[in-house]
Parts: sequence; structure tokens; C-alpha cells
Amino acid sequence: MKLYNTLSRHQEEFVPPADGVIKMYVCGPNLYGPCHVGHAMSYIIFDVLRRYLEFSGYQVKHVQNFTDIEDNIIRRAQEENTTIDAIATENIGRFYQDMDALNIRRAHVYPRASQEIPGIIQIIEGLITGGHAYQVNGDLYYRVRSKEDYGRLSGRDLDSLRAGTRIEPGEAKEDPADFALWKGAKPGEPSWDSPWGPGRPGWHIECSAMSLRYLGGTVDIHGGGLDLVFPHHENEIAQTEAYTNVRPFVRFWVHNGLLRLHEDEEKMTRHLGNLISIDEVMRTYGADALRIFILGSSYRGPLTYSGEILEGAKRGAERLRGALSFDGSGKEPTVDPAPYRARFLESMEMDFNTAGALAALFDLAREINRGHDEGREVTAAQDSLRELSGVFGLALQDPPADLVAAPFIELLVELRDRLRAEKHYDLSDSLRGRLSELGVTLEDTAEGTRWRYGG
Repeated sequence: MKLYNTLSRHQEEFVPPADGVIKMYVCGPNLYGPCHVGHAMSYIIFDVLRRYLEFSGYQVKHVQNFTDIEDNIIRRAQEENTTIDAIATENIGRFYQDMDALNIRRAHVYPRASQEIPGIIQIIEGLITGGHAYQVNGDLYYRVRSKEDYGRLSGRDLDSLRAGTRIEPGEAKEDPADFALWKGAKPGEPSWDSPWGPGRPGWHIECSAMSLRYLGGTVDIHGGGLDLVFPHHENEIAQTEAYTNVRPFVRFWVHNGLLRLHEDEEKMTRHLGNLISIDEVMRTYGADALRIFILGSSYRGPLTYSGEILEGAKRGAERLRGALSFDGSGKEPTVDPAPYRARFLESMEMDFNTAGALAALFDLAREINRGHDEGREVTAAQDSLRELSGVFGLALQDPPADLVAAPFIELLVELRDRLRAEKHYDLSDSLRGRLSELGVTLEDTAEGTRWRYGG
């Protein structure tokens, strides 16, 4: 299998380790809010990569972190007068619900940054001993110039980094490009004891501590969105290799492109508010359609959210489902799935070309339908389609009642909004009550009326 390695900027042959156990680390969400469909894009891509490796006969040990110490979650806890643990716990629960609904296999380990403090402290102590870190007024920084190849992942040189780096008030770095490993305690922020006084870890150090603890010195595949190449993954390489003296820290850096709401935007992000919730997509299109939408493009390229394309993906899922919906027994000659299977595998082996593999699935489904119409035996072809669709995480089951009813519910919600605008409140309230009796809950927001099936 060939995979594009961000570090080398080339496709390279992925040779699994001798023991056949592939160690894969995927950067997980910051827990200050629920995940959105941009997160789902990344997690679906790496779910399918894992599924394909396991389908190919390898064992994958999959670790994905939860970031529960970070400026945004601290800020939200302060605004809501609660704790970062309460916010993190709430969003972890929502994360599991969303991932299960998307048929994403759970990682084997989901470590939380707040539970990895001893390992983080140990790494920082080692970096200080090796001359790679220093302390200033309770803060600790990584000395980027101590590592001669810093910047090789992102292709940035230190001089340009220094020129473009802004030093925050109160920082006393040796070099503007140095980054925080540990931040001294501030009033109102959570803190932990350390040899340098109370404080909390910086963002980058947590992933180094987690990958070392749960996967060891070298990771086979490290995944994440393209927006993490710099500074996050660049800094991970620097601090981990400086601490362990083991190179490479990661054999293959695999980054997915970013989902955007409009073509002129960089990406979908909670900071800008230009996001689509996973619940909204699931409610309208379903998990199979979202997977087909995402896997129908190159994993490394940008993807623009499109309701029209998602509708097409939804119909595509119905076509695949339809090819599996009937008794495949019939007369000779049988429909041979081998050519389509070969195309599927060839595409997946060539830099994870899911679009090409997906095309092979649709062609196989069309051949199954043609064979069935001719009265031929298609059972083996159906079995192959079902197996290969499973590699893509496609459930291909009948859609739930709420998804079938979604267009009609949307129509009734639109009618209610019109009644409210015309001040027919008795009728609009009656319509809301009838929807509630059917298990549909409405929520009126500044952006319009949202609905969900269930309580």
C-alpha cells in the first residue's frame, strides 16, 4: 500500500511492522463544545483507513486523545461558572453518541490530557536535562533552536517563524518561536502541582505524553487535519524526538483536507461559527450518505459542504442497499465480483483512493442488479459488495423512521414558522403540540427552528 507522507511530501510504500501490529494515533477533539461535521470528516477517514488495514489482515492499535485542558475550555468554564471536567464529561458523552451514530469504530484508548499530568511532567524534566527546555517565571518553554531540523514537517524555517511570531504580554521567551510546555498558574484557572510550581500543560505536550505512554517510542501512522501540521504536529516531533532520542517519532504523517461551508472559506470551525452539526446531517441524510459524500473525494483535498451532493450520496446509499435487498439465487452463469474487488483493492492500495474504490462498489451494485434482472446467480457478488461496503463502514440498513420522515417534518416546521410570522399563534402552537406527540422536539433559535426526533 502506498500512502502520502506529509513529512517526505511523497507517496511511500507503507510497510507494516514485523509483528503486524500497526500503531495509529489520531488527534481528537478539544472538548469545549460538541463536534461538528468537519470533525466527522477526519474521524470517518481514519476509521476507514483503520478498517482497511484490519481488512488486510493487520492488527491496529488505535489511540485518540481528548483535549480537556486548553484556553477555550477554560474560558467557557469561567463564563458558565462551572468546571472544565463538567464541560469535558458532557462533550465526551456527546462525542461517543455522534461517533456511534456515524458507525465509527471506537479507538482502543481515549486518554484525557488532565489524566496524563505525571507523564507530561516527566517529559518536561527530561527536556530540561537535555538542554531543550528552560523555565521563566513559572512558565516552561521548548527551545526550538536546540533541534537542528525543526520545521521539516511544515517546511518552515526558523527565521521566517521568528519574524511572524507575536510574543504575548508577560512572556519572556529566549526566542519568539519557542513554545510553551507548561504554563504557570493564573487566578481562576485549573492547576496541578509540578517541580516548577502549580500550573497546567501547554497544548502540544499532551499528545507526546499520550502517544509515548500508549504506543511507545515510534508511531506507525499519526493522523489529523491539515490544519494541525503547524504548529501542533511540528512541535510534537520536536519535543518527542528530543526527549526519546528515537527517530523517527512517526513513520507516516497522514493529514486529511479540511471541510468548508463555502468555497471561499478556509475551513469549518467552531471559532467562526460556520459549522454544521453532526446531528443535523444525520437527521437529514444519514450516516451512509455522509460517508459516501466524504469518501467520494480525495482524503487530502479540501471538501465543500453541499446539500445537493449529500442528496446524491443518499440516493447512492439507497442503490447499494437495493442491490443487497433481494434473494440472489438464480441460474448460471453467476455474476463474478472478482474484477470489481480487484479494482476496489487497487484503488485503496494507491494512496487510499476511496473515490476509485467507491466507484467500483457502485459498478458492482449495477452488475448485481443487471444479473438479477436476467435471473442469474448473484449471491457471491452480493456477499462481496456487503464485505467491501463494510470496509467503508457503510451499514446499508433500512433508514430509521426519523430519516424517512425528515422531508415531511421539515415541511411542517416551515409551515409552523410561517404561521408564527403571520401571528397565527394558536395554530402554530397546535402544530408544535402534534409534532411533540409524534416524538419531534422543536427548538426556536436565532438562526431559525431546529428539530430532533426523540426527547
